[in-house]
Amino acid sequence: MLPDLFEVLRDHFTTHGYWTLAITLLLENAGIPLPGETMLLFASFLAYQQHELNLALIILIATGACTLGDNVGYWIGHYGGRPLLHRYQKFFRVSDEKIAQGEKLFERYGSATVFFARFVFGMRIIAGPLAGVLRMHWRRFMLFNFLGAALWVTVISCIGYFFGQQWQLLVRVMGRANLLVFLLAVVVVVFFWRRYRAKNSQ
Repeated sequence: MLPDLFEVLRDHFTTHGYWTLAITLLLENAGIPLPGETMLLFASFLAYQQHELNLALIILIATGACTLGDNVGYWIGHYGGRPLLHRYQKFFRVSDEKIAQGEKLFERYGSATVFFARFVFGMRIIAGPLAGVLRMHWRRFMLFNFLGAALWVTVISCIGYFFGQQWQLLVRVMGRANLLVFLLAVVVVVFFWRRYRAKNSQ
């Protein structure tokens, strides 16, 4: 069954891969829980295995879709406000803890949260809408959103491409690595934030 499913997915991506990737990532970054990371890995895997897709084009399309999706989420959160956020929580079963975690990160680290949030599945989905709800300055959001999207897409795509022969192992490792990447990102942000405060206090 699994080989058949693989063949079906491969055939689909051969003809509709770029559109499937773009729509999935756009919707995920707009706030809908979809397996964007897995889709990106699979597309890059096919680019490595059989050259049915082009890695550079995957990175370009995926970066654009992530950036656009996050902006859609931002403006939905901006105009819908906290009442919409609460309805969103119930509909997609996003925990109060995840929302509270996101709010604390935005409050403490601001723009850096937008940059690093997409490396963690739960935060990647809510970062755009939450930034809008919290009225983060749009130009700042746009800049760090694009930079984060470009880095995340490039890293995930290259991993999928260069380690394409180990697909099943790759999916398991990426799931565990999300937490490690997030913790590392927090450490880096705290380090630079303390340096910034120390410099300004002199």
